[in-house]
Amino acid sequence: MQRDIARALGISQVAVSLALRNSPRVSEERRKQIHEAAERMGYFPDPLATGLVRAKTRGVSPKVRASLAWLNCWPDPKQLRSYPIFERYWLGAQAAAEKFGYRLEEFICNERLSPARLEAVLVARGIQGILLPPHSFQPDWGGFDWRRFSVVRLSRTPQAPLAHVVTADQVQNTIDAIKAMRASGYRRIGFVAFDDPSNYRWLFDAGFLRAQSEMASADRLPIIGLHPIHPRTSQPELTAWLQREKPDAILTPYPELRELLEVCGYSVPGDLGLASVSNIDAITNAGIDQNPEEIGRVAVLTLISLMYDNDRGVPSVLREILIRGKWVSGTTLPLPRRHL
Repeated sequence: MQRDIARALGISQVAVSLALRNSPRVSEERRKQIHEAAERMGYFPDPLATGLVRAKTRGVSPKVRASLAWLNCWPDPKQLRSYPIFERYWLGAQAAAEKFGYRLEEFICNERLSPARLEAVLVARGIQGILLPPHSFQPDWGGFDWRRFSVVRLSRTPQAPLAHVVTADQVQNTIDAIKAMRASGYRRIGFVAFDDPSNYRWLFDAGFLRAQSEMASADRLPIIGLHPIHPRTSQPELTAWLQREKPDAILTPYPELRELLEVCGYSVPGDLGLASVSNIDAITNAGIDQNPEEIGRVAVLTLISLMYDNDRGVPSVLREILIRGKWVSGTTLPLPRRHL
């Protein structure tokens, strides 16, 4: 059938084969022409033949043939991967890219690489796939034409472009954490969050409130929110909450809460247990491992599938692929004294 397509268009069969695999060696215009001709002529890839080809190369790393772009728009680009969880996103994505013959390449978006210049560079390099790692702010894309690329986000931020996202299942992770803490013997479990709706705090709140619905009413502590930028300014409110609610354990997304609790006069684990919804970034060793390498890996698998499907730009139907974490026990959440 590829020979028939080539004959109909007056081009080589090699060009047809490359275009049907969305190779950057064939221009975007020519790829579109070949895909349209293939569809008209009823061409579909032979899954058996594809499987045989893959079987021949199983266990052998394919030769790197193209790059996938990782866009870093942080004011200090080094800060992004200084966060252990984001570094593991990168490592998981990088390993998956190499497995399938791609190279993951970081592009620093700043005044020296404007959106227009970035777009031109990616097109000139034949780069079709873009990964957007987490950003604490909304980058100004300045008219960047997303229709030319397949795009996957590794977080719900940035919110634009509203591309498909692969991220942690924060609701279920929070439910799992509370269940594990209760299974360890804790009853009065509090949740200390950030008072910041833009940080998708509601996902953690939803998980906590769902898990809390299974507790005795006397053990249902109100959620407390810390200042999102300067949490230590919330020390008086936190101290009052601790004295009033008397939690025996706390779950939190705030990585430095242990230090703030000590400022309030509470030691961990002496006075109360502490766990994190992401223990990789926290000063705790009990909590949820969000499986960040898997998030990076699945993001690349999703991106490659979009590229092969010639699925470009902002989708009309958004996909959110949620990766479930796993509970990790640690010394910051020992067995309560009544169980010893």
